[in-house]
Amino acid sequence: MWLYKNAEFDELLIEKNIGFVYLITNKVNNKKYIGKKLFWFTKTKQVKGKKKREKVLSDWKAYWSSSDELKGDVAKFGEDNFTREILYLCGNKGTMSYLEAKLQFQYEVLEKPNEWYNGIINCKIHRTHVKL
Repeated sequence: MWLYKNAEFDELLIEKNIGFVYLITNKVNNKKYIGKKLFWFTKTKQVKGKKKREKVLSDWKAYWSSSDELKGDVAKFGEDNFTREILYLCGNKGTMSYLEAKLQFQYEVLEKPNEWYNGIINCKIHRTHVKL
């Protein structure tokens, strides 16, 4: 389950947004992870010899980040020992990437490996892509 504003996330909100920035917290050791996830992705398939693009729902409901260390702890401690919180809903990828990186730098996730699962901050954002 994902939380948003201290309540269970309302799936109706995904229609107006492309993705979200999230925080996962391990309740056993208080270690955290900041990341981003798209609600949708574009899938290409062949229809009568032509390529057709369609919008497909991602695996966001079951998603536990790209961190192998975090996924290992989820397997070890169980999903009930973690909270998954949506911090920001985003209307475009640029804003989503910007907010994720901003929070990662703000909380110094790379400098505090005992407090954070994050092992990399990866972003390339142009100012015209950020629409807050």
